[in-house]
Amino acid sequence: MKEQLATFRTQLEDFARKHKNDIRKNPLFRQQFHEMCAKVGVDPLASNKGAWAELLGIGDFYYELGVQIVDICIATRSTNGGLIDLLDLRKLLCQKRKVDLGSLTADDCLRAIILKINLVLGSGFEVISVGKKKLVRSVPTELNKDHNGILELAQAEGFVTIEQVERKFSWSTGRAIDVLETLLKEGLAMIDDGHRDGKRRYWFPCVTLSSDSTGADSKS
Repeated sequence: MKEQLATFRTQLEDFARKHKNDIRKNPLFRQQFHEMCAKVGVDPLASNKGAWAELLGIGDFYYELGVQIVDICIATRSTNGGLIDLLDLRKLLCQKRKVDLGSLTADDCLRAIILKINLVLGSGFEVISVGKKKLVRSVPTELNKDHNGILELAQAEGFVTIEQVERKFSWSTGRAIDVLETLLKEGLAMIDDGHRDGKRRYWFPCVTLSSDSTGADSKS
């Protein structure tokens, strides 16, 4: 078995040499290559040193992505409170790199965050799942079950009202306001008043930017 793995690793190395440019430029090819590496216990991202890094330069590729992701998260923090949708992050990253959206995958972003930002830069970034979305957290805010529930509820329209929260979770008005105000203080929510129905909207940029429903709720 060990001999078979050694042989496969050699073949994988030959494959990597032959298709180096494809691995760096084609996101689907890159993902398939990572899957092949995982099957034989090879981690080309474990270090910027060594044969694999020299062979592919792929460690530098993800390190560069990591640095750019940090820049984007810092630049957008005043708007989203340090919580950004992974898909929005990918779009902004492609804009920053001046490449087509198809040039980078969400998987590339995840690898850069997990393997490069946290291990090399030690920045404490975290990817969390809220409903069907993956959000990248770049601040030390701890989100509990109540917070996650509201963020998931907000995915439908980009905002929630106190009444919606009360109905959805069978909470008292006090509990709903307390949780929403906490999210507001953490910079994750924005207040929208002035609607004719008199109901305050709590907008959540981290789930709103990638939603087609943004702005659909008019002040009529």
